Amino acid sequence: MIATSGKLWPQQKGIHLAMSQSKPTLRITTLLKLTSKIFIFCKCCFNFGNQMTQDAFTEFKLRQKEMWTSYERTATFTTVPASDLVEFSGIKSGDLVLDVGTGTGVAAITAARAGAKVTALDLTPELLELARKNASIASTNEITWIEGDAERLPFEDASFDVVISQFGHMFAPRPNVVISEMRRVLKPHGRIAFSTWPAEHFTGQMFNFVGRNSPPAPLGSSPPSEWGTPSVITERLGHKFGQPFFARKMMQVPALSLSHFRSYMENAIGPMRKVIESLADYPDKLKELRQEFDALVEPYYYGNQVHQEYILTRATAI
Repeated sequence: MIATSGKLWPQQKGIHLAMSQSKPTLRITTLLKLTSKIFIFCKCCFNFGNQMTQDAFTEFKLRQKEMWTSYERTATFTTVPASDLVEFSGIKSGDLVLDVGTGTGVAAITAARAGAKVTALDLTPELLELARKNASIASTNEITWIEGDAERLPFEDASFDVVISQFGHMFAPRPNVVISEMRRVLKPHGRIAFSTWPAEHFTGQMFNFVGRNSPPAPLGSSPPSEWGTPSVITERLGHKFGQPFFARKMMQVPALSLSHFRSYMENAIGPMRKVIESLADYPDKLKELRQEFDALVEPYYYGNQVHQEYILTRATAI
């Protein structure tokens, strides 16, 4: 009972009077009704909040789908890392392989050329169209290309021997969800293998730079740079996989100057492109941002190449 200055509010007096004059059974019934109403109210609040969260993630993924349409030029530089990933994952002829976040299809096509039966999934239909063209040129037309969400894989449980991702699954906003999905579609003792960018190296720092200059991601999401820390990866794989094995490789991107490299990034890398577009009407801020970006790249630029280290991770499902 709530009192103010030793007195009861009129509404409280009514409840108190009804409770005091009723039989015990009636008092219990009244309490149950009140409890039920409170429960319904709380449930409605939870559902409303959950719906708002889902809407935020839906909007976020729609932005991702659009921003990666310019990724085609990057395939030139990710072709060699794709071969590293396929070899590292131990893919062999006849394996059923899923490539998550396939992009222009370089890893999927490399796996198919090794004799695997490949399904490749990406959120952006424009990239899948490019992947199909690449597959046609490489005479690997048997690959199945699917538009879909890494956090809601449209496959039955235990469908694949190997699940790979080259710089793809790390953009899914909820690591626990995407890893659970990748594990779900793996067969018992199947393998997961993926490439990500070390948080302390250029690309990991670049994504943090982009994040600081972009609209905030939905509450509950994680930045892609976190996938570049082995201890974090190990924790995320958790009880779903055995102890992961790591390796490091280097990707080189030729560039005649820092300005040439920045121009490439501004046009080919979706998140960077969006940051530049957002500052189109603010030339002073744009100039300052470009100077900051050049300073970030400079330690990794030598021999007319930008040296981008990446991490390979492999683990077996348990």
